[in-house]
Amino acid sequence: MTTILDPAHAPACDLAAFYHERWEIETAFDELKTHLRGARLCLRSKTPELVRQEFHGLMLAHFTIRSLMHEAALKVREDPDRLSFTHSLQVIRRKIGHMVLLSPSAEK
Repeated sequence: MTTILDPAHAPACDLAAFYHERWEIETAFDELKTHLRGARLCLRSKTPELVRQEFHGLMLAHFTIRSLMHEAALKVREDPDRLSFTHSLQVIRRKIGHMVLLSPSAEK
C-alpha cells in the first residue's frame, strides 16, 4: 500500500522492487533475535547502561558476520543477499573454537 498517487513520481515497477528491499530489515531482525541471540535468550543485563552495552555487542556481532559474508561474496562474485546468515553463523561458531584467545593483560 502507498499514498503515492502519481505514477510518474513512483512507477509501479519501482514500488515492487522497494517492497523486496523493505523485507531486508525484517530479515535482519530475525537474524538478531532468533539466530544470533537465540529465540529463548533475553538480554540478561539489569541496568540500562548494561542493557545498552549488551545490545551494542549484539549489533557489533551481527555487523561483523554480515561484513564477513560480504567479503566472501565479493571473492566469488556473488550477491551477498544470496548467502545464508544461519550457515555463516554456524561456520563462525565452529571456527572460533579453534582460535587461540589471549587476554590483553596476559604476561608474555
